[in-house]
Amino acid sequence: MNIPVRMYPLVILVTATLLAAATAPAVADGKRKPSPADPAWQEECGSCHIAYPPRLLPAGSWQRLMQGLGDHFGSDASLEPQRAAAIEAFLVANAGRSKDGVTAPPLRITETPWFRGEHDEVATAKWRSPAIGSPANCGACHTQAERGSFDEDEIRIP
Repeated sequence: MNIPVRMYPLVILVTATLLAAATAPAVADGKRKPSPADPAWQEECGSCHIAYPPRLLPAGSWQRLMQGLGDHFGSDASLEPQRAAAIEAFLVANAGRSKDGVTAPPLRITETPWFRGEHDEVATAKWRSPAIGSPANCGACHTQAERGSFDEDEIRIP
């Protein structure tokens, strides 16, 4: 296929646009799509709490969490090695970006700068209210958290 030289800038622009669109976060109507699904992740992680979307932590965090399931925030969440490895692979493949210069990835989503910035207006007393319990209880306010959607239009603070 011969492309005239005068068309090169247009071809480059279209190619760059398509590549950017392919690597951008999945959005629909300006909103992030729900998390990718994995039955093992949903079953195992979702049996005690919501299956937190992988994008909420960087890969290093998920690796540390999965390697420490024997003492998972005070609970034994151990899994058979093959199942744990499969879930870890899913989490790492769909993880959020890590910040440059971060030496120890956070273990808690609530410790990330993103979370703190998004929730800085929530008073400590509100987090401790019986209807919420802790910042880790996303579903208390985010009505679609189980689907991985944290859209501001779907927030209902109890």
